[in-house]
Amino acid sequence: MSVLRVGNASGFYGDRFSALREMLTGGPLDVLTGDYLAELTMLILGRDRLKDPGAGYARTFLRQLEECLGLAHERGVRIVANAGGLNPAGLADAVRALAGRLGVPVRVAHVEGDDLTAAHPGALAAHAYLGGFGIAACLRAGADVVVTGRVTDAALVTGPAAAHFGWGPTEYDRLAGAVVAGHLLECGAQVTGGNYAFFQDGDVRRPGFPLAELHADGTCVLTKHDGTGGFVDTGTVTAQLLYETGGARYAGPDVTARLDTVRLAQDGPDRVRVEGVRGEAPPPTLKVGLNRLGGFRNEVAFVLTGLDVEAKAALVREQMEPVLGKIADVRWELVRTDRPDAPTEETASALLRLVVRDAGQEAVGRALSGAAIELALAGYPGFHVLAPPGKGAPYGVFEARHVPRETVEHVAVLPDGRRTTVVPAPHTAVLAPVPEPRLPEPLPPGPVRRAPLGRVAGARSGDKGGDANVGVWARTDDAWCWLAHELTADRFRELIPEARDLPVTRHVLPNLRALNFVVESLLGEGVAAQARFDPQAKALGEWLRARHLDIPEVLL
Repeated sequence: MSVLRVGNASGFYGDRFSALREMLTGGPLDVLTGDYLAELTMLILGRDRLKDPGAGYARTFLRQLEECLGLAHERGVRIVANAGGLNPAGLADAVRALAGRLGVPVRVAHVEGDDLTAAHPGALAAHAYLGGFGIAACLRAGADVVVTGRVTDAALVTGPAAAHFGWGPTEYDRLAGAVVAGHLLECGAQVTGGNYAFFQDGDVRRPGFPLAELHADGTCVLTKHDGTGGFVDTGTVTAQLLYETGGARYAGPDVTARLDTVRLAQDGPDRVRVEGVRGEAPPPTLKVGLNRLGGFRNEVAFVLTGLDVEAKAALVREQMEPVLGKIADVRWELVRTDRPDAPTEETASALLRLVVRDAGQEAVGRALSGAAIELALAGYPGFHVLAPPGKGAPYGVFEARHVPRETVEHVAVLPDGRRTTVVPAPHTAVLAPVPEPRLPEPLPPGPVRRAPLGRVAGARSGDKGGDANVGVWARTDDAWCWLAHELTADRFRELIPEARDLPVTRHVLPNLRALNFVVESLLGEGVAAQARFDPQAKALGEWLRARHLDIPEVLL
């Protein structure tokens, strides 16, 4: 059968608004996907739904369609997006109403069944991660637009691929290939040079959004429209492939993809061939993301300028102690951005960051702001803050659970209103670690030089609930021979002191010349809790690349 060209126009709720039009006008496409959901987004949509039961979906998607629905219809491009969030039926109705106003004859369908909030008392939102076969059912029934709630990001590609090629639920290798393609597309321009360690290799001022040319055997070519910014090479694809993953087995509701079997090859300018992906039966459970309100949070950053920074910090802490003693969670962090004999006031200053959390808003609101601001004329010399603390804002807590897949009713609501239940996977397999692969031979001994890790390796990091992952890859075979032996879990802990007392698991992916580290509990209760300076661990990999090691001179 023909190649299926699937593009992406959104990697998160708030991504480039014009991307939908850019992808529709930039070149040929069969399907255009949009990923709008993340753990934090589900919390935001949950709070929207508290205010308005008819809300709960990504409203920017509707505004994008208002500009582009007619264009998609003219070009025969089907649109598949998880913008339905907590209310896919509501979004489907809104799309129909929009199409009616615009006079565009499109058939709209949606996928539901992921909402398990009623079964989890106290949760603001609890949603199972569904697979792609509900989307496939909608497309097979003739839908032009399919909106979903919480499906996996990759399902936005596995669904169209299964519908187009006629794949069944046990064609694991083909499905796994589509999962990898979906994972590469899901973050939009992040695979075309955005957030890329070696960004100076190309022009990334305005990266184009990606597309995948999928084949019936599950292989694909990752590329972008001609003439768009950014670049696609094996490095950008490796970086995205490692993003927010764990071990060699990448589990999903449709299939478990073996990341240790993926092979990448440059297939021309801005074209990377992805092949060799093996698949296995999916696990017997579905992941459920629970979001709940954890309480209220506030923060203030005191600016400490010039001499005696540590003594000034100690004075602030002592002066704030009477009010802070009544707050449940208090965290101080002194950030030494100051320099001696600095040429500007800003570079002569350090930041003392105070973050507080409590079940009650009053404790972290007026009480905190009053105590902090009252020090303005009675504190350390040069007292000022970056901004006065506010009233205290609610924060969320994310938790991942798993439920038997047969307890979740996966439903495709077809364009004519018929409801069809998606049958659970006929076979499942409990996840187990893969055997540790054989490491390459180490480099022969030779002179070394102290240098940053990033001179010979790239990295990409992200979050999964309270855990962080850091994928690290080498650009040459020799660098891989050194990296595989040098960057152990223990060495990772040395380089990242925050991880010193936390469980760190290293996964080896020789085909990619890569290591993937999972750091448990580094992010506390998840991004919405904002427990650390970089709550989603987005820059953790760049910090690691900036750490110095003894690196063989032949690699530098």
